[in-house]
Amino acid sequence: MTNKVTKAIFPVAGLGTRFLPATKSVPKEIMTLVDRPLIQYAIDEARAAGITEFIFVTSRGKSALEDYFDRAPELEAAVQAKNKPELMDILDHTNMESGAIAYIRQHRPMGLGHAVWCARRLIGDEPFAVILPDDVIAAEKPCLQQMVEAYAERGGCMVATMEVPDDKVSAYGILDVEDPAETVLRVRGMVEKPQAKDAPSNLAVIGRYILTPSVLDTLDGLGQGAGGEIQLTDAIAAEIDGSSGVSALKFEGQRYDCGSKAGFLQATVAFGLSRPDLNGEFADYLTELVAARTGG
Repeated sequence: MTNKVTKAIFPVAGLGTRFLPATKSVPKEIMTLVDRPLIQYAIDEARAAGITEFIFVTSRGKSALEDYFDRAPELEAAVQAKNKPELMDILDHTNMESGAIAYIRQHRPMGLGHAVWCARRLIGDEPFAVILPDDVIAAEKPCLQQMVEAYAERGGCMVATMEVPDDKVSAYGILDVEDPAETVLRVRGMVEKPQAKDAPSNLAVIGRYILTPSVLDTLDGLGQGAGGEIQLTDAIAAEIDGSSGVSALKFEGQRYDCGSKAGFLQATVAFGLSRPDLNGEFADYLTELVAARTGG
């Protein structure tokens, strides 16, 4: 029987340089997709999967991220004075209970593996999830919930995976698996950011993980990997020959890379069209825009 996953690490220390100048004053994770910041999508997904303890690995300049999950007395008073209970419900959903969130500083940008390692004392000897807020996944059943259900049967370490075009494999950790036709795959190997000619497959690891605490022990003695950073992929790969091994879940849903401008715009369109209160007017605008561009 596997232990229940109740803790999640959110690595949010990055500077977001691809979104300058916006990220000069606004943390990337607070950037808004329709009317919710990226971090809210990640938190909601974690809650749906049964996560009750949220660990943020931050850096300088992230105070707005911390404030977002705190109460806003002046704003709440103004909303209450206008008698708008639906807005109060929205505000209440963004508040976190005292003690539910912990903040850990990553003082130097040394990679995702190092960011996860920074939270080791709050993890202890329990399995834990890692969620990268840049990866926003639209799914009927949230991606991490799908993983938690698969993990309950498989155990060990588990990563979320999806197929990517050959010209994109060098941007991801890539898997070598036993049977690529399965939904839950047994992983034989992992390589970080290979060239297409050297890649064992086109199955990429995306920003959802369920990991055993032994990964933290591996990270403790791990040196620099690809890009001169401490790679989480390298530490997970060390678990492949362990007693429980490493699995990969082909999740159901659409992933958007909101760490890139193009991906963020794609997600904005997709999530806007999915909203009943927006899709009519927004769809009409997009139709007119496309017609004007194509001369239709």
